[in-house]
Amino acid sequence: MTSTDVHKDVEDSGPSGYAAARLRLLQEGARSGPPRRSALSDLTDDWLSGLFTAGAEALRGVSLIAVGGYGRGELSPRSDLDLVLLHDGSDSGAVAALADRIWYPVWDLGLALDHSVRTPAEARKTAAEDLKVQLGLLDARHIAGDLGLTAGLRTAVLADWRNQAPKRLPELQELCAERAERQGELQYLLEPDLKEARGGLRDATALRAVAASWLADAPREGLDDARRRLLDVRDALHLTTGRATDRLALQEQDQVAAELGLLDADTLLRQVYEAARVISYASDVTWREVGRVLRSRAVRPRLRAMLGGGKPVAERSPLAEGVVEQDGEVVLARAARPDRDPVLPLRAAAAAAQAGLPLSLHAVRRMATGVRPLPTPWPAEAREQLVTLLGSGQPTIDVWEALEAEGLITRMLPDWERVRCRPQRNAVHIWTVDRHLIETAVRASEFTRRVHRPDLLLVAALLHDIGKGWPGDHSVAGEIIAKDVAARIGFDRDDVAVLATLVRHHLLLVDTATRRDLEDPATVRSVAEAVGSQGTLELLHALTEADALATGPAAWSSWRGSLVADLVKRVAAVLAGDDLDEPEAGAPTAEQERLAIEAVATGSPVLSLRAQTEPPALAEGQPAADPEPLGVELLIAVPDQPRVLPAVAGVLAVHRLTVRTAELRALDLPDGVEGSVLLLNWRVAAQYGSLPQAARLRADLVRALDGSLDVAGRLAERDAAYPRRRGVIAPAARVTVAPAASRHATVIEVRAQDAPGLLFRIGRALEDAGVRMRSAHVSTLGANAVDAFYVTDGKGAPLGAGEAASVARKLEETLRG
Repeated sequence: MTSTDVHKDVEDSGPSGYAAARLRLLQEGARSGPPRRSALSDLTDDWLSGLFTAGAEALRGVSLIAVGGYGRGELSPRSDLDLVLLHDGSDSGAVAALADRIWYPVWDLGLALDHSVRTPAEARKTAAEDLKVQLGLLDARHIAGDLGLTAGLRTAVLADWRNQAPKRLPELQELCAERAERQGELQYLLEPDLKEARGGLRDATALRAVAASWLADAPREGLDDARRRLLDVRDALHLTTGRATDRLALQEQDQVAAELGLLDADTLLRQVYEAARVISYASDVTWREVGRVLRSRAVRPRLRAMLGGGKPVAERSPLAEGVVEQDGEVVLARAARPDRDPVLPLRAAAAAAQAGLPLSLHAVRRMATGVRPLPTPWPAEAREQLVTLLGSGQPTIDVWEALEAEGLITRMLPDWERVRCRPQRNAVHIWTVDRHLIETAVRASEFTRRVHRPDLLLVAALLHDIGKGWPGDHSVAGEIIAKDVAARIGFDRDDVAVLATLVRHHLLLVDTATRRDLEDPATVRSVAEAVGSQGTLELLHALTEADALATGPAAWSSWRGSLVADLVKRVAAVLAGDDLDEPEAGAPTAEQERLAIEAVATGSPVLSLRAQTEPPALAEGQPAADPEPLGVELLIAVPDQPRVLPAVAGVLAVHRLTVRTAELRALDLPDGVEGSVLLLNWRVAAQYGSLPQAARLRADLVRALDGSLDVAGRLAERDAAYPRRRGVIAPAARVTVAPAASRHATVIEVRAQDAPGLLFRIGRALEDAGVRMRSAHVSTLGANAVDAFYVTDGKGAPLGAGEAASVARKLEETLRG
């Protein structure tokens, strides 16, 4: 039946004709989605227009208006009819009679009706008092009667909205936030409300209202399609249930999927989640822009007065190479070149998460369109920036979602596509697979002080359920994927093996602890054989807890925690026995020996700077490219004396050099050379900008050693010069004494959030404690510093248990202060 035939039935048969035509339209399989919603709106317009005309007769100054979803021409099968009978106030009695002529036929057909009768002044007054009324009127559409009356109201309502936007938009944002708190996030719910949940149709309508204010606008790419998909699902839900419902209940999802021609309920939910994610992200960006504009308007008059009417220049504060903060967002520096810097997206994301700031939409889109792919394997900096991002705690989530919204995550990690927006039909899980993986990384970031390799913990957290996108046991599939991903990210063979073990056995501890007899030695031995080493057991314990906490409140308890801890203790006893003595440094290289001899001869520090690179991985037939930078190797030889570590670390911090790895040890000199030399081997990188000259570093190091350079004062001055940011609330520093780790020294282990001057503070605290340092082994893994210091007393013997504990306690207090 054609649209003309349907409309003719309405004209011929009145209300009953409308009902029959409406039924035929909804049963018409060839038409669905926007065409059906539009046709249903047109059909209803024709019917209501006929009712209006028949009742209005000679009445003037009256019009019938559709508002809300009906006003937008988006009628779902069981949608309410939102109508306003607008009149000029000249004949209220006749208008009331006309209203009855329209409302009663609607009620007689069993259609839901939201109606009002108002003059333009009354409509504007009600809109000023009730935000929901104003939002409905923004979509007002003329159906019948006095077109001029309708047009006048529309113009006045839009003008009111734009004039009152600075006041009404914060009210609208609060309304959206309250609704989200009540209804949850559409992109994660197993039985979501398509309209009311965050990321649903109400939020899409709110974004239209913001755009109508002319104050800010939502990112438009994909937004209309997301709204259309949610409306299509609601249409199918109305048709399959026969009810005016917006909640997609579990028992109805298969029918709704079939109505839409989808494979199954999981496919349906994934489409819903993807649409909700687009709307949620657009909402985040839009409300952030609204806040920025309103703050700018509030400050601008005062600034203009101070600057004599000139336009204020936005302050830009550097965060990392190519990345700055501006107006409370992370943006790209003017000199940034995404086309030449494949690590830039990860560096910008890590800087944003560490600072607790959002990534600018413009910056993300610029990187998405201009950045070249990362080589395989990734350069060391890319791996470090990923680990830093994952270890940033709660801010990681918003930054990750910003990258994902523009396709950067799946470009860097193609296996992510299979878990993206994938539902989990398990009552214990409260997140989709991809969000659960990020939540696990967030939880794992709280445990980075418990493990020696926080980088492996964080990456294992990201990958532990990556196999859920494949058939079969997800742990088995995940092990294979994790090996491939870890190798591409750039981990070495041993680390790849550890990550694969963690992914394969991420459920082993909790399953064994809650389902097996821990008194049975065979149970404990089987776990020890699967885990293989103390280090892997330590990581698996932390991963187990992070995974459970990220699953939902029902997945972890103090009882489960105690069972797992008991199992770990028993397995550790089986794996114990290795003597972890001080690592051997090996024979000095020719360059190291040369520097040491020169340091003895001159009685002052000698250093060299050398760039470290690795050849890029090239596909067959690909032309050779420049080596990928790993950082700069800094070799320093210093005549043995107190305070060498804090002096060197302080000078590097003053020059904005980030320490990636560092070793300090006494060097054996060739026969015939008198004296004792400390050798420091560092890998450093500039936070941003270029590296300082070696001569300048050496001069400052000489001054730091003789006390003429106030390193602590310089660092304090620099910190005071930059604005305080919220940043990441990192886990507190943890300092421990490693039991029986060395026969020759006491090993003090420090795990802390990396920060400028951290190594300077540690070195100064150890020197103040009066201990001698035999060697130091420093690693920066993402944003985590994992350091080991081999110290002795003044006679060169290991510290007593009490003295060692006291040194560790004082150092921990220093780092937490």
